[in-house]
Amino acid sequence: MLGDFISEKRQLFSAGMHTELRAQENRQRKVTLAAGNLTTNSRTETAGVSARVYKNGVYGFSSMAECSGQAAETVLKAATENAVFMDGHIGKGKGNLPAISSGNVLLNKEITDAGQKSYIEFARELDSYIVKKYPKLSSRTISVMADSMEKRIVTSDGYSGHIALPRGHVYLFLNTETDAGIPVDLFCAAAGGFGNFEDHFTDPAFFYPKIDELYEKLMHKREGVYAEAGQKTVVLGGFLSGMLAHEAVGHTVEADIVLGGSVAGPALNKRVASDLVTMVDYAHTTPFGPAPLPVLLDDEGTPAEDAVLIKDGILTGYMNSRETAEHFGMKPQGNARAWSFSDEPLIRMRNTTVLPGKDKLEDMIASVEDGYYLTDAGNGQADLTGEFMFGTTMGYEIKHGKLGRAILDTTISGVAFEMLKTVDMVSDSVTWSSSGFCGKKQIMPVGMGGPALRCQVMVGGR
Repeated sequence: MLGDFISEKRQLFSAGMHTELRAQENRQRKVTLAAGNLTTNSRTETAGVSARVYKNGVYGFSSMAECSGQAAETVLKAATENAVFMDGHIGKGKGNLPAISSGNVLLNKEITDAGQKSYIEFARELDSYIVKKYPKLSSRTISVMADSMEKRIVTSDGYSGHIALPRGHVYLFLNTETDAGIPVDLFCAAAGGFGNFEDHFTDPAFFYPKIDELYEKLMHKREGVYAEAGQKTVVLGGFLSGMLAHEAVGHTVEADIVLGGSVAGPALNKRVASDLVTMVDYAHTTPFGPAPLPVLLDDEGTPAEDAVLIKDGILTGYMNSRETAEHFGMKPQGNARAWSFSDEPLIRMRNTTVLPGKDKLEDMIASVEDGYYLTDAGNGQADLTGEFMFGTTMGYEIKHGKLGRAILDTTISGVAFEMLKTVDMVSDSVTWSSSGFCGKKQIMPVGMGGPALRCQVMVGGR
């Protein structure tokens, strides 16, 4: 556990300047078996302390790869001097940040560390199951991974706390060939989430149904056909709607991106989606269960609250830091987070999703005369305009309201705020994913999810 050597340093904070002092330890564990061979066996740890000081509209920052009281004093002194220097040369003259309430957040989850042997043995159990049950696969890859962030945060103005975000996941890659010898592959993050190794990886048999499901979908894809290109009526599965919410909408409503010119700037308080679409960046709990990666406190000392981004199709808010919240006249809700001790906090998503509706998935599929049900995605990209393109790795034809043949890899594209206006059915359940990283300048574990959406989108075809 990360010890508390920074609380007593609050007495060294300079009066009249917002100050954040943070001690942090990150751990990453990874084991990969490719065709039964151990190809990755890694353990990394980084730890240190940083300080950030705000003065009249500018920040001074300093960090050190050492966890000690002396290191805390050193970075605090350097960050304060940097803030004074920047203020003297830039002279924004904005005064201090608006005050927020103060308090303390207690440790939400202790981090425990399993030995590397446990990861290897677990991966071998899964690999053995695949080999015995599905011997005709061309290849197989299994990765068992865990990462964690543990932080102690002390602020001059705001909350202080001891917080942790451990998570672990199993990733499966299966490959086969068509009768013509064309490679076909499929990937999934089989299971896992918030917690330590022993919370998820005690019984390999829990993952067997996930392996069976992935294999069955791979066999469907092996017999798949190419999609027909053009504007199509589609049902986006929860994973794809979650990717859309994160990549094509979420980033455009991060306030620093808005200041950079995103499409969400002039769209505030205007219609950007159909009445059926409400989108929220949840902090730690949701009306339909716990958020996959709970965030209780951000690195600026702001207690985490839910940020409502779209309400009944109207863009109602942004995700903010304390500084951008002041600029836009909004309330900071705990979105400023840093990946490493040496990183400054940036505005980041936490658990972003479109809220579920009232429709049953089977009714949504039955309502489509000629279109596609798209379930899985590989890579994706979007820009400040909300224009997106995602690679889909699994889906099915819909013909006369019934699922047909699987389709091979294709793409979908569009402009998010225009595509969301075509949503006319929303399923009554949410699919969450918490296995990935968001790559905005510095990586960050995030949760994303969504219900199935019936909408119009451009399908790329072959």
